[in-house]
Amino acid sequence: MASLSYVLSHSSHLLSPQTAPPVEFSPKPILYSHSKCRQPISLFRSKLHRMALVCQRARRGSQSKKICASIADVSLEKSTENVQLPKGDVWSVHKFGGTCVGSSERISNVAEIVVNDDSERKLVVVSAMAKVTDMMYDLINKAQSRDESYVSALDAVLEKHKSTAHDLLDGDELASFLSQLHHDINNLKAMLRAIYIAGHAMESFTDFVVGHGELWSASMLSAVIRKRGLDCKWMDTREVLIVNPTSSNQVDPDFLESERRLEQWYSKNSSKIIIATGFIASTHENIPTTLKRDGSDFSAAIMGALLTSRQVTIWTDVDGVYSADPRKVKEAVVLKTLSYQEAWEMSYFGANVLHPRTIIPVMRYDIPIIIRNIFNLSAPGTMICRQPVDEESESLVSFVKGFATIDNVALVNVEGTGMAGVPGTANAIFGAVKDVGANVVMISQASSEHSVCFAVPEKEVKAVAEALKSRFRQALEAGRLSQVAVIPNCSILAAVGQRMASTPGVSATLFNALAKANINIRAIAQGCTEYNITVVVRREDCIKALRAVHSRFYLSRTTIAMGIIGPGLIGSTLLEQIKDQASVLKEDFNIDLRVMGIISSRTMLLCDEGIDLSNWQELQNERGEVADMERFVQHVHQNHFIPNTVLVDCTANPDIASNYYNWLRRGIHVITPNKRANSGPLDQYLKLRALQRQSYTHYFYEATVGAGLPIISTLRVLLETGDKILRIEGIFSGTLSYIFNNFTGDKSFSDIVSEAKQAGYTEPDPRDDLSGTDVARKVIILARESGLKLELADIPVENLVPEPLRASASAEEFMQQLPQFDADMTRKRQEAENAGEVLRYVGVVDVVNQKGFVEMQRYKDDHPFAQLSGSDNIIAFTTTRYRKQPLIVRGPGAGAQVTAGGIFSDILRLASYLGAPS
Repeated sequence: MASLSYVLSHSSHLLSPQTAPPVEFSPKPILYSHSKCRQPISLFRSKLHRMALVCQRARRGSQSKKICASIADVSLEKSTENVQLPKGDVWSVHKFGGTCVGSSERISNVAEIVVNDDSERKLVVVSAMAKVTDMMYDLINKAQSRDESYVSALDAVLEKHKSTAHDLLDGDELASFLSQLHHDINNLKAMLRAIYIAGHAMESFTDFVVGHGELWSASMLSAVIRKRGLDCKWMDTREVLIVNPTSSNQVDPDFLESERRLEQWYSKNSSKIIIATGFIASTHENIPTTLKRDGSDFSAAIMGALLTSRQVTIWTDVDGVYSADPRKVKEAVVLKTLSYQEAWEMSYFGANVLHPRTIIPVMRYDIPIIIRNIFNLSAPGTMICRQPVDEESESLVSFVKGFATIDNVALVNVEGTGMAGVPGTANAIFGAVKDVGANVVMISQASSEHSVCFAVPEKEVKAVAEALKSRFRQALEAGRLSQVAVIPNCSILAAVGQRMASTPGVSATLFNALAKANINIRAIAQGCTEYNITVVVRREDCIKALRAVHSRFYLSRTTIAMGIIGPGLIGSTLLEQIKDQASVLKEDFNIDLRVMGIISSRTMLLCDEGIDLSNWQELQNERGEVADMERFVQHVHQNHFIPNTVLVDCTANPDIASNYYNWLRRGIHVITPNKRANSGPLDQYLKLRALQRQSYTHYFYEATVGAGLPIISTLRVLLETGDKILRIEGIFSGTLSYIFNNFTGDKSFSDIVSEAKQAGYTEPDPRDDLSGTDVARKVIILARESGLKLELADIPVENLVPEPLRASASAEEFMQQLPQFDADMTRKRQEAENAGEVLRYVGVVDVVNQKGFVEMQRYKDDHPFAQLSGSDNIIAFTTTRYRKQPLIVRGPGAGAQVTAGGIFSDILRLASYLGAPS
């Protein structure tokens, strides 16, 4: 103060009429005339007056003595009646933030809420209007920087409040408010001019300036309520709240002194409705100060504690406290209740909850804090209290309340054999960290004491590492410490819940969710209270990890993002089946399937929230983009809030199948009826299966053999339960099954092929079916599943396409010439019939002799293979358990419906593996 006064007193020539606007000091006290008790800030006011008078002396000279006399002569209005302050449940405390009082309309809404509260007594804490506090700080910054635009900036502050007052008030209330507003603005101009000259503002001056926003909003709101005919007083909390500044840029309330001053204030200003300023307070020396970060919330909590109110309601612009950041997890839910400890933990980790210090005052009296949305009064909000008891079930959701993250941290790992059993090592490590002023966010140490790992903000890690290397230089050179390692680009994920304590399975579920989302954990920490489990992951994995654990605890048991490749006949049928069954799966089985993308050979349709399957074809026509497989995969896998991703390949394209290995490596599950990958080169197949077994990523391909029939799964069950496969024999082609089931009587072979083609059983070119290649691929898949290391070229195939027709130019030419070769097939059929047998086209896996083949064989009329009809498939498993009577699997083996059904079955099996109920 002295330095600023010195500058002012020696710079009167600068305060000319051209550079400083006239400041009229009224004979009233410089602060609000509505207040009755001003003793707490009298010392600061006298300093402020002295500074302001120095400013005026440049313009008025001898008038200063008169002004000083007029101020000194003003006596504070004394109440003739002392009223005792009631306490307890009769009071409810409300706090309205800047957004809530950001306009005249919103101030009216606040008044409506206050009036409609049926509590016997109400104390309402208000912040400055939205952005006003920032505007006031900007005034200080401009003045300190000697930027003369502070004058116009202050005029903008004046206009904002002036126009708001005109909207809300009239008559004497409007005149009184505007008079005080202009008075304050004039005095602020004088103070800012002094700061402009000095080039510096003391903290007390800054706090005094920025606190005016709260004074004005409280004054306006109280006037609006009085306009409704209710008795209402407003409180300058600098006269009541007394705090002690601390070294950590915070303040500690002095509850005893604040309670004494509150009782004194109330004895002169009794009312059932009190509007109090938030954010501002005074020191014991009566110097104005602020409550720092989240100061208005803190004000409300302190006032609630002083009054021992029944509750404190914090009004904001969200429906309550969310289970996770809704900007990162779009399906985060509003929590009904939180304990004080849970709110502490979540706020520490950056969640949008009250600052921990806000909770401390109300905890003393078990006063609940309710977070509510002023823009959605129907939402009940979140209650923060001692011990929530309204959980409806003993589910894991009731144990884990929420998840929060801290980004941009780095791990520091100090390790070495010389650390084990050496007292004082941890003290030396964290002493060095303290010396550089770094904040340790998390600490983890194994019981072996071989290493200590801790997390610090990334911007501080360089200084920390240098300090540690300097502190332990001798130990590092001697080898007692092996390294001081920095792991950058990390994020912290915390799971919070008071009821996690002593509850088995919570940690297992958390880590399982991360593992299944292919997230690597770099460090773990958990305190003995068990309220918090903290893990460190790579920064790029943070959001995915957050979504993974939130999905596991809060969404359906299993939420899966799907990308459909190839929306042809099978793909479109699958989409229709998913659409018809989606609601049942979600409601009855907690399986939530989201199709995030559909791609064909030319176009793709992408959606961040999930495609509406009722009109996906129209959407593809309207919003379809040029197909780009890498972008498609990137979108489905990362650009949404679902941790589990599956790509469903409904094509027969070998190029797409070649991507499976890389997709699985990226943590993307793969489901397909495409036989190309499993029947391709043996080394690639073995590599693919090895990767599948080593990771939590699944690769399902039931529909590659037998469409919707459980062929692969039956074979695996037999093997996994210790049975030994001897032989697999079957009719694997629905097309060839149909042809030979109907190749009877006087019908020619070419007629049956033509009939099958017209019925849609064959490929567009029937030679693709008659060649036997498709059956050979199925045989090689089953052979490899049985443990045989065979290549497709090792499977001899009887080709039913006459050799002269294999080079036909087109399918039409082939069909025209096929009748020329009917005689041979007719002869074979007749020979079989004469022997009481039928012709069937089969594939065989001979495990005993380690071979496979595809050929046309004859079976007795009573053989199961002779009993087929239509396009049914049939497969016989001969094993050590089923040696005398093979295990038979029979059913439709072709058609879009059954093939899509087989794919859908794999999708549900994946959901079960990921945690859905069986």
